[in-house]
Amino acid sequence: MEHGRNKRNMMVETIRKLLHREAWHNINKIIAKLYPADIAQIMQALSEEEMYTLFARITDIDKAAETLSELEVTVATELLTNLPEEHTIRLLKAMSQDDAADLLAQLPEDFSQRLLEKLGVKQSQEIETLLSYADDTAGGIMTTEFFALPENLTVGDAISAIRKRGGEAETVFYIYVVDQRGHLVGIISLRKLILSQPDTRLQQIMNSNVVKVNVHTDQEIVAQLVEKYNILAIPVVDDENKLVGIVTVDDVIDVIRQEATEDIFKMVGTDYTEIVYADKIWKIARIRLPWLITNLIGGVVTGYLMWLFKITIEHVLALITFVPVITGMGGNVGTQSSSIVVRGLATGRVTADNLGHIIWREARIGILMGLICGLAVGLIALAWHREPLLGLVVAIAMSASMTIAASMGAITPMVFNRLQIDPAIASGPFVTTSNDIIGILVYMGTATLFLKYVFTGM
Repeated sequence: MEHGRNKRNMMVETIRKLLHREAWHNINKIIAKLYPADIAQIMQALSEEEMYTLFARITDIDKAAETLSELEVTVATELLTNLPEEHTIRLLKAMSQDDAADLLAQLPEDFSQRLLEKLGVKQSQEIETLLSYADDTAGGIMTTEFFALPENLTVGDAISAIRKRGGEAETVFYIYVVDQRGHLVGIISLRKLILSQPDTRLQQIMNSNVVKVNVHTDQEIVAQLVEKYNILAIPVVDDENKLVGIVTVDDVIDVIRQEATEDIFKMVGTDYTEIVYADKIWKIARIRLPWLITNLIGGVVTGYLMWLFKITIEHVLALITFVPVITGMGGNVGTQSSSIVVRGLATGRVTADNLGHIIWREARIGILMGLICGLAVGLIALAWHREPLLGLVVAIAMSASMTIAASMGAITPMVFNRLQIDPAIASGPFVTTSNDIIGILVYMGTATLFLKYVFTGM
């Protein structure tokens, strides 16, 4: 990985120098050798001016269109708005319908509508259909460029049709079989089709038990089905079971990466769009501030709770020395548990059916870790302050707070999920702050109960 990163950085610096020297011949030779994905990666490391100049050197319209589709959507749309309108239309015509729809959805409405009108009736209608679905649904990520054949067609005629029209589809690994009304009735792998006798009807060799999704199915469920059944594409049907598109594995990989990235960013109280904003400090600050304010409020509440227990602290000042470790360990354990549950919900491994088992498992883990860590910190307290009862207070509080934190970390994402709120937001700042409050309550509450047994001379 390090070697690949160094190689990419060297390529970026080389292209940057060639651009400044206006060595167009050398740049054209490099572009000809690179894949669109590599060009897109290099472009995103350049300044805006350098990026526009490099993209203008891609004379192959198909390669330029594919490079555009490999860029981050927000970067690609900014690029489109700075291109001549005729060139933009040529690029959109060369792109797959789903990629074109993603870009048009991000453009200003009047500009997007003007481009649609110039794309041609057929393509504009297909793109408008894709735009009518929510971005995070099967309809929003599907492509309408698929290959379907009627069920009464023979194998020989099907192979001839593939040879004639196969280039129109995004993939022909699977042949989708439909009835006279366009309803999806079966699927045939390309391998099975080729190995079957030419005069055999498609309905005789098709698999009628088709794994499919509705246009409104959430993209995470689409990704889970593709992963579960190890398929390269999944058909998408409307409410009447008419085949309207397919979601290919490359789009599923994008979904998995996007969902995982979003979850990671949300767990630490920020947003995926922060990558796009780069040096736009105010926009980045506005993304981060809500969760930091939550942390701030939680910190104030924690401080207020300590103030309420000031008499306990005044009597046993040594209690302060273990406040950071009590709150820190509880927050860490809670974050660990919530991260496991959030990921389990995303992959389908955690459901309402095994909820009780998951919570009980995390509670037992919390008890075990709490006992071990509580014993360790209790012994440290004993050795440090030479007071057995203080060590006992710290040990009990640590064990209790870690057990509660582990259970909370497992329960909270499930509650958010039941409320149809993204469970990823239950992690990071939320769990850490809530466990800080719980940790202080448990610690100071335990200390107060034991206060009459603790020597005041500590």
